[in-house]
Amino acid sequence: MKTIEVVAAIIINEGKILCVQRNINKYEYISKKFEFPGGKIETGETKEETIKREIKEELEMEIEIQEEYLTVEHEYPDFRLIMHSFICTCKDTSLTLTEHIDYRWLLKNELAILDWAAADLPIVEELLKTKL
Repeated sequence: MKTIEVVAAIIINEGKILCVQRNINKYEYISKKFEFPGGKIETGETKEETIKREIKEELEMEIEIQEEYLTVEHEYPDFRLIMHSFICTCKDTSLTLTEHIDYRWLLKNELAILDWAAADLPIVEELLKTKL
C-alpha cells in the first residue's frame, strides 16, 4: 500500500480555527470532507517549509508556525497517510480558496459539527481536550 506523508496546519486566529472543505475527489471517502489545510512533503523540503508553501498555494495566506502538534497515521482503503500537524497563527484571516470548495472559522467547541476526513478526526479530538 502506498504511503503518503503530509503536513496540516491548525490555523488559529482570535480563538477560531480554520477548517477547509475538500473538493470532489476520486476517493468517495474523502470527497467533500472537511480537513485542516496542508499537503504533501516534497523531496528535500522540511515539514515547516512544506506547510508554509502549501498554505500559500492553497489559500494565498501567510502563516506563522507556533509548534508541531500531533502526528496521525491513518489507513484509508487505497493508501496510508502520515500527517504531521502544526499549530499556526495568522495576522490576516483573508484567504482565497484555490483548491477547496468552502471554509469556516470555528470555535474549538464547534469543530464536531463538521463532516471531517477520517485522518483529521484524531486532531479534532485532541483539540477538544487541549487548552488553546
